[in-house]
Amino acid sequence: MDHSARTLLQAEWIVGHADGRHTLVHRGEIVFENGVVIFVGHGFPGEVARRIDYGNALIGPGFIDLDALSDLDTTVFSYDNHPDWQKGRTWPQSYMDRGPYEMYGPDELAFQKRHAFSRLIRNGITTAMPIASLYYREWGETYAEFSDAADAAEDLGLRVYLGPAYRTGNPVVADDGAISLYFDKPRGLAGLADAVRFCRDFEGRAEGRIRTMLAPDRIETCTAELLRQTAAAGRDLGVPVRLHCNQGRFERDTVRRLHGKTSIEWLDSLGFLTPNTLLPHGTYVSPSRNMDEPGNDLLTLLEREAVVVHCPLVAARHGDALASFASHKAMGLRMALGTDTAPPDMILNMQVGMMISRVLDRTISNIRSEDYFDAATLGGADALGRPDLGRLAPGARADITVFDLGNPDLGQVIDPIQTLMLTGSGRDVRSVFVDGRAVMEDRVIPGVDFAADSARAQTQFEGLMAKYPERTIGHPPVREIFSSAYPIVEAPNS
Repeated sequence: MDHSARTLLQAEWIVGHADGRHTLVHRGEIVFENGVVIFVGHGFPGEVARRIDYGNALIGPGFIDLDALSDLDTTVFSYDNHPDWQKGRTWPQSYMDRGPYEMYGPDELAFQKRHAFSRLIRNGITTAMPIASLYYREWGETYAEFSDAADAAEDLGLRVYLGPAYRTGNPVVADDGAISLYFDKPRGLAGLADAVRFCRDFEGRAEGRIRTMLAPDRIETCTAELLRQTAAAGRDLGVPVRLHCNQGRFERDTVRRLHGKTSIEWLDSLGFLTPNTLLPHGTYVSPSRNMDEPGNDLLTLLEREAVVVHCPLVAARHGDALASFASHKAMGLRMALGTDTAPPDMILNMQVGMMISRVLDRTISNIRSEDYFDAATLGGADALGRPDLGRLAPGARADITVFDLGNPDLGQVIDPIQTLMLTGSGRDVRSVFVDGRAVMEDRVIPGVDFAADSARAQTQFEGLMAKYPERTIGHPPVREIFSSAYPIVEAPNS
């Protein structure tokens, strides 16, 4: 079927949009053609080329994930295996001395992106800003792998903001456990140059579904010069700039030691903070949790109109939390969401975030289901400067997710958004459209054998695990790096 043809979808519930906020259209219709929504409501009067009745379902705008995993998830490495510096997540001096190297080949890097992108689609994410681990990389990400990533996104139909991550420094652990930072300034600037070249070459590809960004790595791995030049390049190119910061004690202490400022104070002194600045994760920002720190970082973010990319699921998995989403929202801070882990289940991400916000604030009255749904849709669109995304209204792009409400495990429905936030999951996503194209129907993505890809991902993942001793302090065997919940009993002679 021609994806440009006028198409009408109907369902028990549709998330429409009017007067600046989402609405719930009961037993309604949505019509789009040429990738653009032309009608949301009841009784469309025109002719259509295709009509799909999803029945007991919720049709909503696709989720916008501004820290979307484009990797084979390494969270499992760190979930129960600590501390990081003993478990291969901080390079030992011996590994630095021999020279870091790529632990995945080009084909493996291309596969990980394509597989991860298909997982995003299966979870109802239609716009993604990818993130991947640099632990197993030679240094940063490359132009070539992101060229492959652009090909994968175009083939799958995913809307993406792409750009290779780059950095100047890397943490290194000495034999006595002391952690320091190794800096290679020319390498950092070369990475920025490649990222700028990628932006110039790929911005607007695939009928505009591929856009670009600049992605300096974690703040503590960047020099002032790298961040200044990144901010200038972002302004020149007109692209978003994403920097992971305010996400941990090591970062907080390192930035304070090197620069005598909090992370936000330092970024502000460099002219880095703008309305196009996206900052995951925001869990270590004064004075919300670190009252001993000078200044008020949150007010600075508010004044500069920078965006906090809230990633509640991955933060909670590491014993951390934004303190709190409700208080940030009440301040008027610009808020968007990212998953930054697998599965990239935005519904679970929202559920965890909502529960944590209520626990931290000791109240259930200052945050509601729609607040998180807004952040996953409207908040992401605002962060990207894209009023044509994150909503279903005439003139918006036809980026659509269909959630199956017929699963008896969901329970009863009085409000479909509240039901998703209470009992739903990414596995309830039935179909996905991007720019009016059906990129997944009945959980089938054209050209993707998800079972075969999952088996390949496991094999590739195990190959990475086998290399971990090479870059772990003391070079212990794999079984000592990664623990098992219980003793493993193998078959005799296996």
